[in-house]
Amino acid sequence: MDMTGYYVRAGEKPLDTMPEDGGLAGIFRRVVCIGDSMASGEFESKTPDGKYGFHDMFEYSWGQYFARFVGTEVLNFSRGGMTAIEYCQNFAESKGLWDADKLSPCYVIALGGNDLIGMKMPVGSASDINAEDYEKNNTETFAGWYARIIQRLKKMQPKARFFLMTMLHTDDPVLDAVVDAHAALLYEFADVFDFTYVIDFAKYGPYIDDEYRRNFFLGTHLNSAGYLLTSRMLASYMDYIIRNNPEDFAQVGFIGTPYHHCEAKW
Repeated sequence: MDMTGYYVRAGEKPLDTMPEDGGLAGIFRRVVCIGDSMASGEFESKTPDGKYGFHDMFEYSWGQYFARFVGTEVLNFSRGGMTAIEYCQNFAESKGLWDADKLSPCYVIALGGNDLIGMKMPVGSASDINAEDYEKNNTETFAGWYARIIQRLKKMQPKARFFLMTMLHTDDPVLDAVVDAHAALLYEFADVFDFTYVIDFAKYGPYIDDEYRRNFFLGTHLNSAGYLLTSRMLASYMDYIIRNNPEDFAQVGFIGTPYHHCEAKW
């Protein structure tokens, strides 16, 4: 058997291999996606008289495409226009994210566009985190609110794995500065929180230009092909991270149980 596709390969980048079945991303039997319109399969309609409509169609979300081809359960805790503030203040509670039966061994968080581009909230830094009490985070920054989501979930599911998704670079230098600041913050979080990894589409993903929009956008949001492509990219990146850190993922089957293997990393 040729095992080269299952081990680390010298010089390989996260999206060099796009396994048709999601590769080792399939080790998670449940994944929770936390995000905004781009995590919700949102389609943008337009009437002949110029009126726009925005429609969350979750079956087309990258999370649900991921669920179907990887063969795992994915729960969408997302909505068009979502921000980290709203998520913490009322949305998560209203949708039952904090309920014990919704806990997951794996969380993918894709927030930031509405906070940083729409609301123009200060990005902040990992220094805005209060390690003892997440309710005392610096809530004037995006960092404080975003970290609060991770902290609360870690308090409930301490060994969960977190994958933090960056945004794509574009042909707009003003937006690109936000993308870079957002990505830098997520790397800070990965250093602060254990078992937390960055899905760095800003560095390794495609570049949003006119040709990318023609193929994968519908208005200012993705089309069906765009959401499917994003799901493939996510699975490929997760597979890459797992193959490069096998010790971190050997015990994911025990997450949420009272068991562990004492000789392995936990």
